[in-house]
Amino acid sequence: MGLNVINLVGRAGADPQVRYFDSGKVLCELSLAVGRRSSKTDPPDWFKLKIWNKTAEIAANFVRKGGLIGIQGELVIETWTDRNTGANRSSPVIVVDKLELLGSKRDNDSGSINSYQEADEF
Repeated sequence: MGLNVINLVGRAGADPQVRYFDSGKVLCELSLAVGRRSSKTDPPDWFKLKIWNKTAEIAANFVRKGGLIGIQGELVIETWTDRNTGANRSSPVIVVDKLELLGSKRDNDSGSINSYQEADEF
């Protein structure tokens, strides 16, 4: 039995980048900065997020650079061949299943935590 679940809370590093496909699927890509509990002076860890479909649309509409969000997803290692050098490359990516909009009342009109979970396959 295997388990691949990641939970993170952090701040959006930039506004979301959204792509719409002819198939009707939607992809939102976003960076997430997560500070370490052990040290307030160390720089944050950065994570690349991929969010699909309805949850992607919600992220595109409500997440902004600096906004506090919580995510749950799985770690995927994407691999490709560099076009210029022909070298094999890889990058860790979090494929998000659940998105929570966190923050103060000023950050979020309703002032509450809003949770969104992808119900369909991507």
